Amino acid sequence: PQAANVNAATNTTNNNLRSTFTSVIVSALSAVALALAFPKPGQAWLAPLAAAGLFWAWQRLSWKRAFFAGWFAGTIFFAINFSWFTYTVGDYVGQFAFAVVLIPAIVEGLTFAASAVAARAAQRFAPALLAPIAAAAAFAVFEWLRSIGSLAVPFAQIGYSQTSTPLAVFAPYVGAFGVTFIVMLLGASIAQAMAARNPRALATTAVILAAAWLACYVAWPARHDRRQPIARVAAVQGNIAQTIKWNPQAFWPTVNTYVTQTRNLQPLRPQLVVLPETVIPTDLNADDPAGVRRLVRSEFAGLAKTLHTTLVVGSLEARQGKEYNALFTFDPNGTLASVYEKRQLVPFAESFPGERWFSWLPDVNLIGRFTAGRDDAVLSAGGVKFAPLICWESAFADLVHAQVARGAQFLVVATDDAWFGESSGTFQHAQIAQMRAIENGEWVLQSAATGISGIIAPDGSWIERSALDKPAVVAGSIGAPPGSIFAWLGPTPVGLALSAAYVFIIGFGLSRRRQR
Repeated sequence: PQAANVNAATNTTNNNLRSTFTSVIVSALSAVALALAFPKPGQAWLAPLAAAGLFWAWQRLSWKRAFFAGWFAGTIFFAINFSWFTYTVGDYVGQFAFAVVLIPAIVEGLTFAASAVAARAAQRFAPALLAPIAAAAAFAVFEWLRSIGSLAVPFAQIGYSQTSTPLAVFAPYVGAFGVTFIVMLLGASIAQAMAARNPRALATTAVILAAAWLACYVAWPARHDRRQPIARVAAVQGNIAQTIKWNPQAFWPTVNTYVTQTRNLQPLRPQLVVLPETVIPTDLNADDPAGVRRLVRSEFAGLAKTLHTTLVVGSLEARQGKEYNALFTFDPNGTLASVYEKRQLVPFAESFPGERWFSWLPDVNLIGRFTAGRDDAVLSAGGVKFAPLICWESAFADLVHAQVARGAQFLVVATDDAWFGESSGTFQHAQIAQMRAIENGEWVLQSAATGISGIIAPDGSWIERSALDKPAVVAGSIGAPPGSIFAWLGPTPVGLALSAAYVFIIGFGLSRRRQR
């Protein structure tokens, strides 16, 4: 009997190890599949299936093992999606290039770990019919939390991967985080059906989502948009690489390139012309002994007056001993009307959080020391109000919502995607711009240094779109914004509602357990 007990215990241990190993492998492979839903692969249909694999694996593990399996899967997912971080930057940091990807991936991977534990709790405590809802809500909440604040890295949100799929119809109502919830709900329902070998709950979820999708589609304002023009706009893409742009000898050739391209727009009579982020790599507002900056300001002021257009130029601003990444706006009279200062800086690239503690790191001199702006600016071109956004800012739904709430009628994204080259980062950023258009029911004009520049309609479709690594001028008309529920609501209420849903479902399940 004693030998039999030992053998039984050994077999149980081996079975547990095999089960754990299988779950970890499935979790890791699902993370890879989930990453493939994003550009460049762009296999968006994989997202719900990958989510199913994650939830199926996590729910078979103990709390601790679910945490570490989730962390491992999250690290893999973010390492793949953040691989473009090393483009250009890798040339500077050399042998430390791997850390530029791995460290953020490990940190962001903790959100998958937390989601795994939350999914495990939902399986144990929530009623069976509500467990997938709780698990999906928790995942979306942790995605929301990692996407806000000064240290946030809001790329690779699951909802972004669905901008060109039927699930994008939900975005005008619940935004990107809500679309993430829908994707994960499908995955959690599939996982539950697999584990219980009962497809009834999955069928119920599918029917409810199909009915909700139909209602959202019928009521979607952008679907009824007649695109009545309210302004003619243009974006200029100079296609000047980073290796050239910051070379002092390339300063005047860069200025002349953008002046020439912009002047060629005169026959089109645009009301607004946007040049990319930091196309003039100097403190444009300052003066120098040679009068170079004054001459450049005069050049752009004259250009705005000649074309009788509002001209937005990306450059740098020095003010009170601080430096800002900024957009300079010249009105049709040639007057410098405003300077917009970037509010959300890229951590450890444009700003150095915790400099006191991390100053010993190699190559810290490469990190920018910009100051963040504070104004949720809304500017005007020909009587039409627009929200200026500089590169990284377009990934923050709360920043965009603050400007839309102030009356912005369309969005302008000025970006220096030359940092990303032809990596997936350029395509991910363009996809984010599509989501901002769908969420807010507004047109988007994107001006990128080397691409992708273009005009995006409120339904997320590209009306005009440039190629990568080629000089281009994109011009066209934008219509009145059809608007959306999300434009009124904003991302915070969505995040709070999903948090409340999770807490309520778990609380309801615990209450039923106590009654029994």
